[in-house]
Amino acid sequence: MAKKRRKTQDNGSVKAQPKTTETPNRNRRKSKTRELVESLIIAVILALLIRAFIIQAFRIPSGSMEQTLLIGDFLLVNKFIYGTKVPFSEDRIFQFKAPERGDIIVFKAPDDPKKDFIKRIVGVAGDTLQLRNKILYVNGEKQDEPFVQHIDPVVYTPPDPRSVRDNFGPVVVPEGKLFMMGDNRDNSHDSRFWGFLDENEVKGKALVIYFSLNNEKCLLPFLCVPRLNRIGQMIR
Repeated sequence: MAKKRRKTQDNGSVKAQPKTTETPNRNRRKSKTRELVESLIIAVILALLIRAFIIQAFRIPSGSMEQTLLIGDFLLVNKFIYGTKVPFSEDRIFQFKAPERGDIIVFKAPDDPKKDFIKRIVGVAGDTLQLRNKILYVNGEKQDEPFVQHIDPVVYTPPDPRSVRDNFGPVVVPEGKLFMMGDNRDNSHDSRFWGFLDENEVKGKALVIYFSLNNEKCLLPFLCVPRLNRIGQMIR
């Protein structure tokens, strides 16, 4: 007697395959890498935009602005206060104010546009300037300049070719121009020697000292003592 075979029903079910996390993990790693790259790109773009249009850091390499600014001072410069310069043009937008007498500004060096200078504005368009025995007169009025330093007691007078340092003018500042001088008057290469500055060459107004190193006190050539008392000083 033959045994009856048991009928097996095919209920259409399928066996579950063991779960694998390989693909999701790989995708997750790719996603994290992509997020990191995107974040870095955004950070770089923002940094470039801030540097180009808002704030830029500069370092003082010379003593032409002593004692207001010292060699080794690190500054932040406000680039938008005089208006943001439109790339590849001389136009400015969003101008909050025009450069004023007394402002300390960073600008392209007239004799070498690859370099940046920092000086104080002593004359704007329409001003009549004269320097008599190292004393500055603007529109006929003697200027009170407590920030100015004179390190050389000698006063040069014409016809000595060096007399322009201590005696010049009167000169009238043309429209669209500025007259710049360093606070360290006897050791500054400025408008007395290279003439008026075009306002279009202005990069921004010096804002604050965010760090300072004393280059005369260095443990190593690259390791100098910080001047902690200068950090945070507003520039005036």
